[in-house]
Amino acid sequence: MPFYYGYGMDPAYLLVVLVALVLGLGAQAYIRSTYRKWSKVDAGIPGTGAEVARQMLLTGGAPGVGITRVPGSLTDHYDPRDNMLHLSDDNYRGASVASVAVACHEAGHAIQAAQGYGFYRLRTSLVPVVNIAQQGWLIVLLLGVMMNAFGLVQLAIVLFAVSVVFQLVTLPVEIDASRRAVAYLGSFGSGLDEKGARAVLTAAALTYVAAALASLIQLFYLLGRYGGRGDD
Repeated sequence: MPFYYGYGMDPAYLLVVLVALVLGLGAQAYIRSTYRKWSKVDAGIPGTGAEVARQMLLTGGAPGVGITRVPGSLTDHYDPRDNMLHLSDDNYRGASVASVAVACHEAGHAIQAAQGYGFYRLRTSLVPVVNIAQQGWLIVLLLGVMMNAFGLVQLAIVLFAVSVVFQLVTLPVEIDASRRAVAYLGSFGSGLDEKGARAVLTAAALTYVAAALASLIQLFYLLGRYGGRGDD
């Protein structure tokens, strides 16, 4: 079986899992702590998160983008399929620095789409392939190892590598959306808005960095264990 060494779990893979877990939990804790801090600070720019995002969309040349609410906390996202910002209730109705920052970040994604931002277009084009890769790579790897089929093992690693590339491409997309949000709030809000938005969105970006780093470590593990030989 994959990830096993002798009669027990491969210690190296246990380390990979532990590192990924620590990175993920640490990043999530940091974003929630930072968001909570700035959610208690009223934004200087007038309006709720939805209203400020609407103004940013108009300024950025994306007036046709809709805005709606979505359940949950920090579940905010822009969906190009319906051309809508989906803002969590707190950020849709809230007027804190955190709410406005997150809403403007999602508006930044919509503006990326409207302006044809290169990394955003690349990321969008990878989505269909990545959906297949993320759902199938582990199954292919298990089959390849159990059947001692090196070709399947190599295919599984390629599929996982595609998902890693997708995560790496996501980084500049997220950073650029945050840059747009911070710049907008710096121009139309207060210095406190800009400072808080930068803090919140930097913390959010770290969750993507942590996920990409964890995936890279796992990819290196797979390459080291299965990449150079035809048997386990």
